[in-house]
Amino acid sequence: MNNKSLAIISYITIIGWLIAYFIGKDKADALLKYHLRQSLGLAIVNIIFSVVLNIVATLIPSLSFLGLIGFVFIILWIMGIINAANGALKPVPLIGKMFEDKSSFAGKY
Repeated sequence: MNNKSLAIISYITIIGWLIAYFIGKDKADALLKYHLRQSLGLAIVNIIFSVVLNIVATLIPSLSFLGLIGFVFIILWIMGIINAANGALKPVPLIGKMFEDKSSFAGKY
């Protein structure tokens, strides 16, 4: 599997991220390292958002409509996959800049 395919796979759930990380860690190039950071950051923010939203919706049921904001994460994941498929080192909108320099385990690109 080449690094572009692994970069795309990294956006497909945490299991996809783990597969991309462990298969590509020895031959990782800048593209794979960048998208590993972006997809992990997106997953972390999505999990935190979901937990907070569930707590808020439990306490105040009338705010459960805020769950529709979760569709934004689907759009961001699709944009990340498109960037990976095009070989672009563009951050995911809204949150991607936060994770460009993080995750030192993936190495510098």
